[in-house]
Amino acid sequence: MGEEQRVGYEEMLARSRAEFESVPDFTVAVEEEFALLDPETLGLVNRFEELQEAAKGTELEPHLVGELIASEVEVRTGRCDSFADAAALLGERRQQLRALAEPRGIALAATGTHPWSPWQEQRIIDTPHYRLNDEVLRYVVWRNNSFGIHVHVGINGRDRAIRVCSALRNYLPELLALSGSSPFVEGVFTYLHSARTQIFTRMFPRCGIPDALTGWDEWEAYVRFLYETGSITEHTQIWWSVRPHLAFPTVEIRICDGQPDLGEAQSLAALSYALAARLARAYDEGEALPAHPHHWIEENFWRAIRYGLAGELIDLDTFEVRSTRAALERLVEWVLPVAEELGCASYLAVPAANAAERQIARFEEGARLEEIYAEQVGRKEPVRG
Repeated sequence: MGEEQRVGYEEMLARSRAEFESVPDFTVAVEEEFALLDPETLGLVNRFEELQEAAKGTELEPHLVGELIASEVEVRTGRCDSFADAAALLGERRQQLRALAEPRGIALAATGTHPWSPWQEQRIIDTPHYRLNDEVLRYVVWRNNSFGIHVHVGINGRDRAIRVCSALRNYLPELLALSGSSPFVEGVFTYLHSARTQIFTRMFPRCGIPDALTGWDEWEAYVRFLYETGSITEHTQIWWSVRPHLAFPTVEIRICDGQPDLGEAQSLAALSYALAARLARAYDEGEALPAHPHHWIEENFWRAIRYGLAGELIDLDTFEVRSTRAALERLVEWVLPVAEELGCASYLAVPAANAAERQIARFEEGARLEEIYAEQVGRKEPVRG
């Protein structure tokens, strides 16, 4: 490793340490990834650069970024001081993106995977970051045509942020189960509720459920280990499903599938946000934070991938197996006092069916993938040539 790179990551760690000590508690930002589609066929189209150019000079410009493939775009709320602001901006960003895309003949979708477009036809965008990932990961990154929703929560105090991050790992299966929206990929009914998660977290290195960390020093030691061994050259190459973010002083929850429905996106973000805040309050009050073994959490993680909201999860304190809906209802009840304080309680809900269940039900009724996907996009059935 060169001295310049060593100095660079040491400066980054020092800056991140300081920012976690000064960030206000419970700021929130949400990022949503959308598929770019041909409005007639609803297949993926490589047109990100056109949208990026069209956004110049608009309110959306600083909030629109590329995300790996040219048939994908990410929009961000930006940091908000309240969840109400973030929820409103989720809707505004969708409207702003649609206003750019539709006049240019681009449709948008937000399920975790595209049901049929081949990964072989998607082009990696030409930026230094994604060129590097392409060179390092090759097939792993080519295969990752997926669309998610990420929630950033400001947690004041670097050790406190690490402890919240480590506690959140225990609840990733619940959040994933609630978010499941991707039962179809490559023209196949996978029988999974989140094919996106299986593709992404099971293929990428340093991905999925992380180990529990005791504090900032342990986190820094791990980051140094990765840099000094040449395992990473950018901090974003730590792709954990929940991670302390080194560019922003936030804990980033990255496990969830994209959401076709705005209301469900807001609800999912609200639960993620309230859960992080509830865990921070538990830490402050000396309440024991969950710290279950990685391989126990993995059992629930698989259940969430396979069965989503329709399945069962294991209570890792008692080993009782209960419906996933019941587990989520208990989780909502647990976070509710903090959610009320932070103004996001009205967004919390466990739906009768999530996006994956609705799509699977239509498939079992005999609907074709084209019909089902058109319903998620809010369009008429596409014309397949």
